[in-house]
Amino acid sequence: MEIISCENVSKVFRRHTGPRLLRQHLADLFKREATEVFYALQNVTFSVQVGESLGICGSNGAGKSTLLNLLTGLGRPETGNIYVNGRVAALLELGSGFHPDLTGAENLRINAALLGFSRKKTNELFDSIVDFSGIAEFINEPLRTYSSGMALRLAFSVAINVEPDILIIDEILAVGDQNFQAKCQDRIRALRQRGTTFVCVSHSQDTLLDLCDNGIWLDHGHVVLCGRMCDVVNAYKGRMTAKIE
Repeated sequence: MEIISCENVSKVFRRHTGPRLLRQHLADLFKREATEVFYALQNVTFSVQVGESLGICGSNGAGKSTLLNLLTGLGRPETGNIYVNGRVAALLELGSGFHPDLTGAENLRINAALLGFSRKKTNELFDSIVDFSGIAEFINEPLRTYSSGMALRLAFSVAINVEPDILIIDEILAVGDQNFQAKCQDRIRALRQRGTTFVCVSHSQDTLLDLCDNGIWLDHGHVVLCGRMCDVVNAYKGRMTAKIE
């Protein structure tokens, strides 16, 4: 059964040409000249089954993060349709959604609420989230006093302990020490065994091969290849090697 579906999805951004005078902005309001645009995604089509783990690879600017933003509802496509059925927990940017002046505990509760959990459920999960993060000693300190690694631990701990139907991660496993990275990967494997759908963007081919069954290769907003993760990585690796040579 499909839990994620993208059908001919395109996303357009308008290029900025630098600082402009107010009269130039006002003039734009009264003319219909074509604005310079570029396609971050163009006619992207794929689906993800319940319990599947999907890896997305591609060079910088390929459209990977844009695609994840659309899947999480942070943006809308210009054309095409996206269907996501289930509770989504996403880690798209380190500490996104966290407020630096609030304590770790306060940020934890707010993020759990944003993921749809009641106060009662959050209280039940609170200790396990803090324990996984390994920052219990600092949980009542303002987030601005945290290192980037500590903020990562808290963000990841909230996301994986609220038992999402879909877990979406953008390169966040590349941050933090090796022990925490291994701990995160072990938890992702456990979630996968329980049927959680997993979507991951990473420049680490080893991470994609280790955690993902299937994959997509994006290049300048186009899908180059969909298939088994090993086949996608090998094809992408071959293209990169050919470019270097």
